[in-house]
Amino acid sequence: MSRQVIVFDLDGTLIHSAPDLHAAANVALRAAGREDVSLAQVISFIGNGVGMLVERALKATGPWTAELQDGTLAAFMAFYEQNTTTLTAPYAGVTECLEELQAAGVVMGICTNKPQTPAREICEALGLSRFFGEICGARSDLARKPDPEPLLQTIRALDGDPSRTLYVGDSAVDYRTAQNAAVPFRLFSGGYLNHPLPNLGPDQIFDTWADAGFQRALTGLV
Repeated sequence: MSRQVIVFDLDGTLIHSAPDLHAAANVALRAAGREDVSLAQVISFIGNGVGMLVERALKATGPWTAELQDGTLAAFMAFYEQNTTTLTAPYAGVTECLEELQAAGVVMGICTNKPQTPAREICEALGLSRFFGEICGARSDLARKPDPEPLLQTIRALDGDPSRTLYVGDSAVDYRTAQNAAVPFRLFSGGYLNHPLPNLGPDQIFDTWADAGFQRALTGLV
């Protein structure tokens, strides 16, 4: 029998990273001569990778050009790579949940649209790396979610099977990724989702990692 596998999204699912992304976005926008954007705006920009986050921030504050995008993205990354965990932390209950899942023998990984190097560095800095056999982030040689390939590649790296895997995320991008990969999905509603998703029952949604029974429920779903 294949291994029990749970794959998680990162931003807005395991960690509250929006404050650091917000700070980086405003540093980059100021360098481009633009006004700041709010934290709520940045949260609405999260989910499709930092390139799209920067594009959305630029379009929210004025005209967009490819040249402006390149310079602003470079400024964003230069600041963010030095400040990935200044304001970022795991959500309450995440570490305890991961500990219980690991103790139950569940194999875990991360599949995120965050660039791979910062994703791995953040997990290491926050003490989360020890839980994951694979951390798959955005790379130039790999399609991005909601394309199913990043999730399927993560599952293969964990020696898992999609039919015995659960994907846990917080956004429409994560939901579509799971659908495209034919992998069961659970939604963390305490993250960065900005509108309800269709076709999700209450048993597919949870709002806190601190729910004492949630860890045990997860182990029964894969």
